[in-house]
Amino acid sequence: LQLVESGGGLVQPGGSLRLSCLASGATLKDYVMTWFRQAPGKEREGVACISRSTSTNYAPAVKGRFTISRDVAKNTLYLQMNSLKPEDTAVYYCAADRYCVDPIDLRYLEVWGQGTLVTVSS
Repeated sequence: LQLVESGGGLVQPGGSLRLSCLASGATLKDYVMTWFRQAPGKEREGVACISRSTSTNYAPAVKGRFTISRDVAKNTLYLQMNSLKPEDTAVYYCAADRYCVDPIDLRYLEVWGQGTLVTVSS
């Protein structure tokens, strides 16, 4: 399984972005998938995850603003991000995971992409 993220960029506070994660080499629906992020000087933070049965979990900091989804036909994972805040600035990664639990646990990530930078600033 290989993962390639895209869709990052510079957005003003209150704006929206949709991140994409294109999978190749395997079928996305066979995996638990997780979005995590890492801001400069900070540890990785789980953002959202989706199970094989499409149940989802979100970090408290993004609940109600972000939505994780997948398109099986396109073999692509998405993260719709609304009402963005400066504290959402980070490199965002998608990853194949072993579990989708609450709170999101990053100890069992298996494969991840190169990341896409999201900058929220006026």
